[in-house]
Parts: sequence; structure tokens; C-alpha cells
Amino acid sequence: MKITKTDIPILRWSILAISASIIASAAILYVSSTYIEISQKELLNARKARNDARVRLASAQEDRDNMSKYSSEYGELVRRKIIGDEQRLDWIEGMEKLRQMNLVWDFRYNIAPQKSYIPKSPISSGNFDIHYSEMGLHFDLLHEAQLANFFDALPRHIEGWYQLEGCTLKRNATTEDSEVKPSGPQLSAECKGGWITLKNRNPQS
Repeated sequence: MKITKTDIPILRWSILAISASIIASAAILYVSSTYIEISQKELLNARKARNDARVRLASAQEDRDNMSKYSSEYGELVRRKIIGDEQRLDWIEGMEKLRQMNLVWDFRYNIAPQKSYIPKSPISSGNFDIHYSEMGLHFDLLHEAQLANFFDALPRHIEGWYQLEGCTLKRNATTEDSEVKPSGPQLSAECKGGWITLKNRNPQS
């Protein structure tokens, strides 16, 4: 088919219409593509927000369950004065009560200044700082059972948490030249340990 000059004015409008259609189609495709991309981003954001909300809800439910589960245990630790400030005066008064019970022949003790507790193996202390007040003990004993009876009575008569690290026992000399009498203390013991105190980093007002 041969196009003449007289056909150009007739075809011009058709060409313009086709060109306009192509441009319009391209614009529609571009807008549609952009809209789809925006919709996909919004969908992803919505899903992320939904997932984040689910995580927060699960965390809140877990906190609620833990609070219900451990509130009684927390209250017991507060009552026993394990959570809170150092109870040095209570420990001293408690030790004197134990002295009056005559569980051992005699004993002496000293309590060092409180310091941060550094365990041998790393532990998670949650929202608490762990403090340690070292208390060394020297005992004069008639027999080994007295030492066991003393440390059995200690947590029952003194509020707090005393952690015993270990004891060294030594039998006293009983020669004729010794001042130690057969009816007196036959053993001596050196014990190391300390009082554990938990301090809440964010105390409730």
C-alpha cells in the first residue's frame, strides 16, 4: 500500500490517536506498577506491625504470668531480708542469740564491708545487683557435730542468706604440757562465707 501526500492529513489523526493511546497505556502501566509497589510495601509494613504487636502481647502475657508465678517467691525473699539493704545489725544481733544457745564451746566472727559479688561462674542476676558481706568465723568445739548444729541453726534464727564457702578443722594438742584440758574444746575450726544481699536496680516507688 502506497501512502500519498493526500493521505497524510487523514492518517495524522490516527497516528496521533495511536501515539496518545501508547502514552496513556504507558502512564497507566507506570501508575499501576507504582501503586502495586506502594501496596506491597504497605502490606509488608502492616505484617511487620502485626508481628511486632504479637511479640509485645506475648511479652506482656509472659511478664504477667511471671509476676503471678514469682510474686510469692519475691515477697518471701523480701520478708527474709535477702532483697533490700544490708542487714548488718540484724546479723550481729542474730549471732549473739546463737551464742546464748551454747551450740558450740565458743566462737568469734568478723564482718567485712559490703562489696559487689563476683561469682566464679558467670550468672544472670536479672534486675538485681548482688552484694556480698564476707563473714569469717572461728570456732572452739567439743566435737564435729557442734559445727554442723551451728550452721543448721543459723538460717533458722537469722533472716538473710549466708553462703558458707568452707571450713578447716584442726584438732587441739592434748599433751601433758598443753594448756588444753580433756574437758575443754578438742577442735578448732576456721570458716569462710558471707551474706548475700540482692538490690533491685529499679525499686518500685
